[in-house]
Amino acid sequence: MDADARVWALLGPTNTGKTHLAIERMLGHETGMIGLPLRLLAREVYDRVKVSAGAQNVALITGEEKIIPDNPRYWVTTVESMPTGITVDFVAIDEIQLAADPERGHVFTNRLMHMRGELETLFLGSDTIKGRIRDLVKNCRFEQRPRFSELSYAGPKKITRLPRRSAVVAFSSDQVYAIAELIRRHRGGAAVVMGALSPRTRNAQVALYQSGDVDFIVATDAIGMGLNMDVDHVAFASLEKFDGQRHRSLSAAEIGQIAGRAGRYMNDGTFGVTADALPLDNEQVEEIEEHRFEAVRMLMWRNAAMDFSSVETLFKSLETPPPARGLMRARHATDAAALALMARDERVQPMAKGTEAVTRLWEVAQVPDFRKVMIDEHASLLSNIYGHLMRTDGGSAGVIPEDWFSTQTKRTDRTDGDIDTLASRLAHIRTWTYVANRADWLSDPAYWQGVTRAIEDRLSDALHERLTQQFIDRRTSMLLKRLQLREDLMASVSADGEVIVEGEFVGRLAGLVFVPDPRAEGLDGKALRAASDKAVTGEIEERARRLVAAADDAFELTEHGRIMWENAPVGRLVVGADRLSPKTDIITGEELQAVERLAVIQRMDTWLAAHIAKVLEPLIKLRDAEDVTGIARGVAFRLVEALGAIRRDEAAEDITSLAQPDRAMLRKHGVRFGAFSIFMPTLLKPAPAHLILLLHGVQEAQGGTIDLPTPPAPGLTSAAVEAGVPDFFYPALGFRVCGPRAVRLDMLERLADAIRPKIAARAELGQGFGGAGFTADADLMSLVGCSGEVFDGLLASLGFKPHKISVRKMPEPEAKADAKQNTKAEATTSEPSAPAAEQASETPPQQPSETVPETSAIEDTPAAVDSPAEATPETSVPPAPEAETEATPDGDSPETAEATSETSAEDDGMEEIVLWRPARKGRPAPNRNRGTGKGKQASSGDAEKADDKPRGPRNQKGRGPKGKGKSGGKKQGKPAHASARPPRADKPVDPDSPFAVLSQLKSKS
Repeated sequence: MDADARVWALLGPTNTGKTHLAIERMLGHETGMIGLPLRLLAREVYDRVKVSAGAQNVALITGEEKIIPDNPRYWVTTVESMPTGITVDFVAIDEIQLAADPERGHVFTNRLMHMRGELETLFLGSDTIKGRIRDLVKNCRFEQRPRFSELSYAGPKKITRLPRRSAVVAFSSDQVYAIAELIRRHRGGAAVVMGALSPRTRNAQVALYQSGDVDFIVATDAIGMGLNMDVDHVAFASLEKFDGQRHRSLSAAEIGQIAGRAGRYMNDGTFGVTADALPLDNEQVEEIEEHRFEAVRMLMWRNAAMDFSSVETLFKSLETPPPARGLMRARHATDAAALALMARDERVQPMAKGTEAVTRLWEVAQVPDFRKVMIDEHASLLSNIYGHLMRTDGGSAGVIPEDWFSTQTKRTDRTDGDIDTLASRLAHIRTWTYVANRADWLSDPAYWQGVTRAIEDRLSDALHERLTQQFIDRRTSMLLKRLQLREDLMASVSADGEVIVEGEFVGRLAGLVFVPDPRAEGLDGKALRAASDKAVTGEIEERARRLVAAADDAFELTEHGRIMWENAPVGRLVVGADRLSPKTDIITGEELQAVERLAVIQRMDTWLAAHIAKVLEPLIKLRDAEDVTGIARGVAFRLVEALGAIRRDEAAEDITSLAQPDRAMLRKHGVRFGAFSIFMPTLLKPAPAHLILLLHGVQEAQGGTIDLPTPPAPGLTSAAVEAGVPDFFYPALGFRVCGPRAVRLDMLERLADAIRPKIAARAELGQGFGGAGFTADADLMSLVGCSGEVFDGLLASLGFKPHKISVRKMPEPEAKADAKQNTKAEATTSEPSAPAAEQASETPPQQPSETVPETSAIEDTPAAVDSPAEATPETSVPPAPEAETEATPDGDSPETAEATSETSAEDDGMEEIVLWRPARKGRPAPNRNRGTGKGKQASSGDAEKADDKPRGPRNQKGRGPKGKGKSGGKKQGKPAHASARPPRADKPVDPDSPFAVLSQLKSKS
């Protein structure tokens, strides 16, 4: 090289115009060559120089692509592909600081030390390498270039909050794809740039970003090497990378190199972190903003003057130490590692003899590992290639056989599959493209270059299309772009509510709400709303007018409290003045103005009131009845407040105070007085029951979401009690929780009506048959749809107690009569409006009245009568005859208990049964040692104790003085309950009241 040749270094941060100046300097010379760090950047510079100098004057050489005209004047290459046997006037090496890179640094160091132009040599890069250039290149002049724009730290930002024209940097393909997908869903889409993509694919992706079709690009650190794009912000999704050996943190210089892509020419740029990357510390931020980085201390070096006389001498030349200070021998790169494995291959060893064979072995070892597979697999493929090149037999001696090469390329010539599949095929074909560009490795390299290039282009285009489909929503991108340009968009609403903007479906109108396309979110949703706002607003206003004028049958109320109109929710129920008067709240967006909004709410309120009045007509009439007065008014108020049903025991005081005219008045309005509940049978139907449940749910939700369990299927008389349901759930549906079972109120009353004749029948037969009580038979169980332990639990919850006793078998005629009477009772209760049935059902068989003298289990609760003559306090029941014995605490007489213990199982006249009786409340257990008649006497001790205590009201049950028991005769004295009223007039006994029948039987006895 001429000693007067100018060698200089143009150093400085990014965005200083260094590459632009180098291109201008090269075009100012007759011939020139520029080495660039990336194939993508080489292609970009080639296209630019081709426009200025003409395609016939520009050559492009990369590892995979060679475009060489007959007599090119300018050479655009990657640094690794720079031809060394060509003399040119101008030579430029870009990003010269990569001489310190562990993988590729030795190549840049070689170009720094040996590549020169005849007239001018220019090194471009960061000023961190200035000291090393000064040491290695004598007479080199330096020029510092300031950055055109400022670079500042913007801190951490969420990916969905990144500004437009941002580049997100990640260091793995998985992370790149994940971020791109997130941006597509929230911001419309992103271009993708990675080193694994082919130049054609990367160029297409960059073009998408540069054209403005998308506002984001997700890339690896490849964008830090001179790619010129209009980036305003660079966000690091990670601050660590795998350098081939380990995961390590990025240095401040590496961060600055990538962050420097933000801000082009005079436009300021920003950088920051996103995703899981931790914020930068103040010291790093200051270094990056001021471009003050630690100077490069060592450059990578590898001996370029290799000895190919043998494999051993080749390895020795690779191990040659650096010739100067500041140089460090590079670690073994992929080519050196592949060479070592090939040299140990038994197929290769016999062929790798002599300078030519070893030179060819080194050339094969330098085939790049585009597939990024294990080094063993890569070395095995290279050994196959070397074996074909070293063959000496046949017509294909010295070159790769075309049939074998064709088989390898055809395996990749498919464009189906997903992104990863296409990327893998593309990596394979890039290997064969590199091989085809070695002119002496194939018999017809030009043909195979065309074949491999065509396959690579098809795969690149397919991969670009897949990336675009996967990570870019073209519709949203188009809308965003046109909105940014403030262009008017054509929007319309179809008959079925579809909102169309510029021929694209962007959402749907559901009732009075615009629902954007679920494929679009975030900023995309705002763009769609802005694009369709005018058409949507007009359509919603028109719908509101139609709703206000709609007939009542156009509306429907769902089980979740939503008001439906035209198959879409337009309102929901909210708390009102009381349970029967809820209000409505409109479901709409911001498009509907206040006047239309108020009109819609008023129309829904009117419809809702009419709907409740129709479905719950009996309850509404009872609420508004003017003929219901006095105490009856209070009962009616409680019924309305509870929406149609109250427990009898909770309203016992009010019910007892009701006169017969009051009861008749309430019955006229559909009220039934049952043994267990006061309710309105018409409200037990599915429609009113479900509405009542909903009204309870509205009150409990207090404006929140109404989430109610699924009600029992219509027609069920009972259902298993589910855990976790609200307390109001079963009562609102007209059911009462009875232990493990919820029973419909009307069926519960039918059960009570069926129990009464059974109790009366046994009471009439006397103690020998168990006395008052009933057995749980199939007829009773069928009424409530359960049996076994479940039915036992139901009875126990109603206040009945089981007693296992041995009694005489009931006579067959009596049993039949009992069944007949039971059938008659059920037939009577099938008409709930019949006064006689209601009078009978008003007598609860299970709850003893604490104000009534304790005579027997069946007399614990007086019969409720409707006539004024019978609406008087109950008097004491006449004493039982002397033959009747007192019951023991478990309900059996001592004689019965004794007979039970002494009677053998073979006695056909006895049977063991479970007799259910109302559980007594508030009564102490009787003394088992008292006289029981039939010759049994109390002990003398007990008799003495009895003589010491005066007899209270309990002796009025017919028990005699001390030691006499019931055989002592009837007690002469006051009745248990004295009354100032005149004696009751005789009247016929109510045949449906077993308590009245039993009372008459005892009086006669």
